[in-house]
Amino acid sequence: MALTDEQKANLSEEVIEKAMKCETPEQLVELAKSESIDLTLEEAQAYLSEMDDFELDSKQLKAVAGGWCGDCRADCGDFYMPIK
Repeated sequence: MALTDEQKANLSEEVIEKAMKCETPEQLVELAKSESIDLTLEEAQAYLSEMDDFELDSKQLKAVAGGWCGDCRADCGDFYMPIK
C-alpha cells in the first residue's frame, strides 16, 4: 500500500532526510518499518527512482546553498554573506 497524501504531508523533515540517504530499496523498507509505515520492496524501488529524478527548483537550491540574507523578510533572492 503506497503512502497516502496525508501520510506524506505528516512525514517529519528528519524522516525525509533519512529516506533521501537510503541507497537501496531494502534500506528504505527498513526505515519505513522503523517509522511504522508499511512499504513494499516494489514501492521502495519506485520511490527511489522518483528521488533519482528529483531536482530542486531555484528557490530550494538557493536555500540549500547558503540561505537568505538576515535582513530580508521577503523572497528577494539576496544571500547572506558573512564578513571575514
